[in-house]
Amino acid sequence: MGKQEQKEFGFGTQIRKSPYFDATVRWGANGFSVYNHMYIPRDFGNPEQNFWNLVNDAILCDVAVERQVEITGPDAAKFVQMLTPRDLSKCAVGQCKYVLITNAEGGILNDPILLRLEENRFWISLADSDILLWAQGVAIHSGLDVQIREPDVSPLQLQGPKSGEIMKAIFGESITDLRYYWLREYDLDGIPLIISRTGWSSELGYELYLQDASKGDELWEKIMAAGAPFGLKPGHTSTIRRIEGGMLSYHADMDINTNPYELGLDRLVELDMEADFIGKAALKRIREEGVSRKQVGLVIDGAALSGPNTKFWALEKDGECVGKVTSAVFSPRLEQNIALAMVSADSAVLGTTFEVDMPNGKRTATVVERPFFDPNKKIAAT
Repeated sequence: MGKQEQKEFGFGTQIRKSPYFDATVRWGANGFSVYNHMYIPRDFGNPEQNFWNLVNDAILCDVAVERQVEITGPDAAKFVQMLTPRDLSKCAVGQCKYVLITNAEGGILNDPILLRLEENRFWISLADSDILLWAQGVAIHSGLDVQIREPDVSPLQLQGPKSGEIMKAIFGESITDLRYYWLREYDLDGIPLIISRTGWSSELGYELYLQDASKGDELWEKIMAAGAPFGLKPGHTSTIRRIEGGMLSYHADMDINTNPYELGLDRLVELDMEADFIGKAALKRIREEGVSRKQVGLVIDGAALSGPNTKFWALEKDGECVGKVTSAVFSPRLEQNIALAMVSADSAVLGTTFEVDMPNGKRTATVVERPFFDPNKKIAAT
């Protein structure tokens, strides 16, 4: 895909543009969504082709919408532990962790990646909700010595099986020993970067955290030029691949009224650690009482869906509503309509069937194992 004539997008100055915005438009972005009060490219022409570009070669995605909350100060580690039920006592400097941020009722406020840059310096790389405000509010009455701000940081995601070769072409051989969920600092011809082996794709991938917004255009073009011999294409985060991998989307698959146990994310909750965190008492109670609903994977019968769902679809069993489809899409690789859903706990059994109330009528859905593809995450982790 080549460059094309510049288009004009805009809803006004209250929606921020990323440092890569103009570059993405030049390279073919023709549709945007809003995420964390910023534009995110969601359309480079054909979502199925974007999926194949990702799983066969590599794509470069503007994910500057993953805003960072930076926490520094003598009590930074203690404060960050207050925000999440995941035990961070063994999180080393240079390591990343997928965490949940919970409120006093055990509800999930965000599911970010935590990066530990220094002993007393952390970034929370956000999904779509205002955790900067939450963290600053919590800090006021915490009695802890911390500073909380949004730094000048804008991530890109380079994802796909060729991403390692492209990174080697840009940064040299040293990048090859960067481990899954670890980070490293780089200077690329005067462009300051933090690079982590993470990403929202379930494929081999890297995130490049630019620390100078004025260098956004330069960085984008450098990566695209280096990636051209490897088939790199501009792209957007793939709904198809993330549902195949069982990756969750905040506001779709969970929200403030969802708790970790409903999602089967017990591994991210450590109730027996000594450290206190917001929601600990509520999550203890939920664990003891059990949950009334659970997330499941579904296969939906019938013709291929024309695109992802834009509404929650009701799930019915014996004429009663027992849950909802939260994310659904057709997977061209699996040749099936696949979905994530939240259903009553007694319906969350493999092989259970439902009627899905869809815009064009009802279809049958069956509970199956998730993730739908590469369940042990071998692709991303090796």
